[in-house]
Amino acid sequence: MFRPKLPTMPQPTGIVTPPAVIEPTTITPGTPTTPTMPAAPAPVAARPAIQLTPGTALALVGGGTAVVLVVGAVLVSMLLAVAITGASVAVCAVVLRSLLASGNRRR
Repeated sequence: MFRPKLPTMPQPTGIVTPPAVIEPTTITPGTPTTPTMPAAPAPVAARPAIQLTPGTALALVGGGTAVVLVVGAVLVSMLLAVAITGASVAVCAVVLRSLLASGNRRR
């Protein structure tokens, strides 16, 4: 009764094809090639330098300031939410304690 019933594997129906026969192949050695030297990297002086115009610098500073303000606002709001939650839990604890203490005095 408590033994699991395992299903039987169904038998294949229809035309069953035999597995394909793989014939071995021979490997013929090729002619060895000499390794070539990799190309030398471009010199550092050939790289184009990034040019900051006053408008680009102002945009970067403005974007960075916006990111800092948004992240700061999110962090402050999260801290405020935690503080409000903690204060409400503390008030609930004081009220419950008061209710329980007044119930014990009346008996």
